[in-house]
Amino acid sequence: MSTERNSSEISALTRAECWQILSSRSVGRIGVVVQQYPLIIPVNYALDGETVVVRTAPGTVVAHADGAAVTFQIDQFDDADRSGWSVLLRGHGRSVSIEDADDLISRTRATGVAPWAPGERPLWIRITPSDVSGRRITPGADSEWRLGTAAYM
Repeated sequence: MSTERNSSEISALTRAECWQILSSRSVGRIGVVVQQYPLIIPVNYALDGETVVVRTAPGTVVAHADGAAVTFQIDQFDDADRSGWSVLLRGHGRSVSIEDADDLISRTRATGVAPWAPGERPLWIRITPSDVSGRRITPGADSEWRLGTAAYM
C-alpha cells in the first residue's frame, strides 16, 4: 500500500457502474496467455447481458481465448487533470459453434458486433465473467491512496 500523497482520489466502482460503463463503449482489450506469455490485444466488442462478445478469425491471438481463462479491460484517462476510470473483468472465453443452442447463437449474433480488423472474422467468442471490478481516479485535495490493489479484485 502506498502512503505517497497526491492531489487525486481513487474510489472503487460498483458492479452496476462497471456494467453501465462497459455498455457505453465498444473497444477494449482482451488478455490471454499464448505460449506461456500474457498477451493483451485491442478488440471491439458488444454485450449480451453481462457477457462480452468479440469476433475474430481462427488462428489469431484472440482465438486462444476459446476455453481459456481471460481478462477484459476498458479505460479512459484525461492526462490534463489526471483523472479517469478503468473496468476489469476476469472470466472464461468460449467460442460459439453450430452445436450451441439456437437461442445462444441468435443472441450472440444479435449483439451486432462487427470486427474493425480487415478480413473474415467468423469466430465468435463469448467472455463470461467470474469477477468484474473498476475504479475511478478524480482530482481532489491531497489524500492518501487507501485502497491498494485489493480494490481491483
